[in-house]
Amino acid sequence: MSAGMALRRTDWGGIEGVIVDLDGTMVDTAGDFHASINAMLLALGRQHPNLGPVAPMSEQEIVSFVGKGSENLIRRVLDARFSPLHANGLFAEAYGLYDREYIRINGQFSNIYPGVREGLAMLKTAGLRLACVTNKPYSFTEPLLAKTGLAQYFELVYGGDAFALRKPDPYPLLKVAEHFRLDPAAMVALGDSENDAQAARAAGMGVLLLPYGYNHGNPVQGVDADGIVDSIVRAAELISTHRASHR
Repeated sequence: MSAGMALRRTDWGGIEGVIVDLDGTMVDTAGDFHASINAMLLALGRQHPNLGPVAPMSEQEIVSFVGKGSENLIRRVLDARFSPLHANGLFAEAYGLYDREYIRINGQFSNIYPGVREGLAMLKTAGLRLACVTNKPYSFTEPLLAKTGLAQYFELVYGGDAFALRKPDPYPLLKVAEHFRLDPAAMVALGDSENDAQAARAAGMGVLLLPYGYNHGNPVQGVDADGIVDSIVRAAELISTHRASHR
């Protein structure tokens, strides 16, 4: 085990609560990001013809910027398309345009990953308390959970604007533990990125990662986590089996 790596958890018997990420974990929202960002860039180009043509971005490039909140996403996009001076000056306008476009597009180009509904239902049936914690703004999160039918599984939902700090800071995860009145060690986070893993580690929670998400364009296999599961169903099986054997 390399320096800085925490001991991997192998016993999930004491888990009472599960925190689940949204983008790249439950829902593939790459298409929504792609459509919204390019609509924003098109609008910026129309409103500022002096900047010259603004080329659209590929879905792959946009997805590599996803995961640390909308502000970070917009700054990364602007930095990739404009000079530093223009990028800074355009931020407020670009953010407003993106907000408008994403709310309009939200869910149109998204798909729930296989096993998500079934896995969440299994966790719920096993008596686990479920929270969704995402860096996506709540104004985007709530409609998407409603549209996909996933809202019914969660007792608590925190968007990226719920607190001053967001993942990879542990604060939102610790607020879930506080709300549930659970010891952080009795909780596990399910996510697709280093943000999720770092937040869980710092909060003293277990962490299982899904390999099909975004993770800023990097393989999730290199992230310090307790394990990689191919679906939320598999995570639910792992947790439920250990819980049953401890009763």
